[in-house]
Amino acid sequence: MSDPYKVLGIEPSATDEEVKKAYREQAKRYHPDKYADSPLADMASEKMKEINEAYDRILEERKNAKRQGQNYASYHQNRSDFAQIREMINRGDFSGAEAALSAIPSDQRDAEWYYLMGIVVYQKGWLEDAYNYFQTACRMDPNNAEYQSIYRRVQQQRAGTQGGYQTAAAASPGCGCCDICTCLLCSDCLCHCCRG
Repeated sequence: MSDPYKVLGIEPSATDEEVKKAYREQAKRYHPDKYADSPLADMASEKMKEINEAYDRILEERKNAKRQGQNYASYHQNRSDFAQIREMINRGDFSGAEAALSAIPSDQRDAEWYYLMGIVVYQKGWLEDAYNYFQTACRMDPNNAEYQSIYRRVQQQRAGTQGGYQTAAAASPGCGCCDICTCLLCSDCLCHCCRG
């Protein structure tokens, strides 16, 4: 999904009441009943689904931010930071990504932070550390398919290593660093719509 705030046509700084108002306006505009017996019925249905998902996602993000004691501005700054860190990783700037991750205060480190740090340490060859970071990300956000996918992949790879570090003898044919990168790139492509 693209940025849920863009879907509703509001800024991340919008109040809860403004979020509700924007949702109601969009829902009224695209409600499928309004398009019954119209060639646009399928489009309206898809749009309504997107609006509902965006609204649910915003509510969940805000609930999580409140639970963690973060204000919205701090939470959305982290989202922006993580998007930039993903870009660094995609460019191969792992040291820059690590520095940016390390600069995020420990009380603001959520599942995304652990996931991204797992990618960074994996690139260093620290399979055991990567495994632990991915495991924490999955524990914090158990429904995230992107996290689960890489966690399972590293878990399988870890079974063939010695001391948590990849060795040439332990690497099975067709299962190496390039496969993990391919997996990450595929996950990135599949989840691109989620980041907007």
